[in-house]
Amino acid sequence: MRMTKKAAAVALASMMALSLAGCSSGTEETTAAETTTAAETEATEATEAETTAEEAAEEAATTAAEALGDVDLSDKRVGISIYQFNDNFMTLYREELVRYLTEDLGFAAENVVVQDGKGDQAEQTNQIQNFITQQYDVLILNLVQASSAPDITDMCHEAGIPVVYINREPDAAEEERWASEGIAATYVGCDARQSGTFQGEEILETENKGDINGDGVVSYIMIQGDPENVDAQYRTEYSVKALTDAGMEVNELLIQRGDWDQAKAQQIAQDALTQFGDQIEVVFCNNDAMALGALQAIEAAGRTVNEDIYLVGVDALTEAVQNVIDGKQTGTVFNDHFSQAQTAGDIAVQMLAGETVDAVNMVDYTKVTQENAQEILDMLN
Repeated sequence: MRMTKKAAAVALASMMALSLAGCSSGTEETTAAETTTAAETEATEATEAETTAEEAAEEAATTAAEALGDVDLSDKRVGISIYQFNDNFMTLYREELVRYLTEDLGFAAENVVVQDGKGDQAEQTNQIQNFITQQYDVLILNLVQASSAPDITDMCHEAGIPVVYINREPDAAEEERWASEGIAATYVGCDARQSGTFQGEEILETENKGDINGDGVVSYIMIQGDPENVDAQYRTEYSVKALTDAGMEVNELLIQRGDWDQAKAQQIAQDALTQFGDQIEVVFCNNDAMALGALQAIEAAGRTVNEDIYLVGVDALTEAVQNVIDGKQTGTVFNDHFSQAQTAGDIAVQMLAGETVDAVNMVDYTKVTQENAQEILDMLN
């Protein structure tokens, strides 16, 4: 099932309202009247949240529609380059992006061209240069290396082609340059600091706050994506910061680069479990693909998630969300590819219409635990 932006927003609002309702953990007894009142209040809050989400979705749709009124998309060409096709999350993202551009916004399917950067910045830069030479009207780029943004932005700017960067964020100085110099470039994504914080909170919400052996210290390993990627940096930093900000003492047993890859993460976790054994209480993974690999190693080592070890990831891949439901993963964080892809498409239309857009456009993450995992899974399916 594919969701429109409005449907996804409404589903998320309803789910988050239900999640908030389930967060109450007080032990005081309540009367039937108090329970009824609480239920009515929660229902009202859920309705209000849904209404707000609907209004936001309708506002975004209206903005896109207004932009569409100023530009004929029937012959407009969109060049898309994804850092690599074999990334699970970016596969979901690009499929939704293409669907939205063609089915909802009205670009001709043959005019939406998606290419695989193959994890090679030189290869991707060549693709972008070809898009420019062929005079594509707008580019949507998921860079292999976000540090390449200044050069690529200048190439696009000189050619008069607006560019929408997605998923991998250029640094703040580059984003500020777009605004100060009036460059038609923008970024659509999520604030990775939020996703890292949510990972740490999921550990804090366990019965022992991650301190399984009761020694007063949370001992963990960190399986990182690409250390040069800002998402990996922030998820690494803020997942642990959430613990220390809550007063927990931590002990980093290992931090190692897994390149977002399931097989690499499995090997890293396997070696770590062999080296550190029961000392490992938490396995942080910068994405769910690596969490899936870590789970394979954890199970092979005879450990049991949520009993003698905790495991968290990011992205809310369907398999990972099912693992949360089944108790085989402590939590994940929904990296909302629906809203991100649709926002990128809407902004591309606005830029084609000559509108000035914000340099940075953020979409919220959603914490995924056993309480709301089924709702997330239903949305993804």
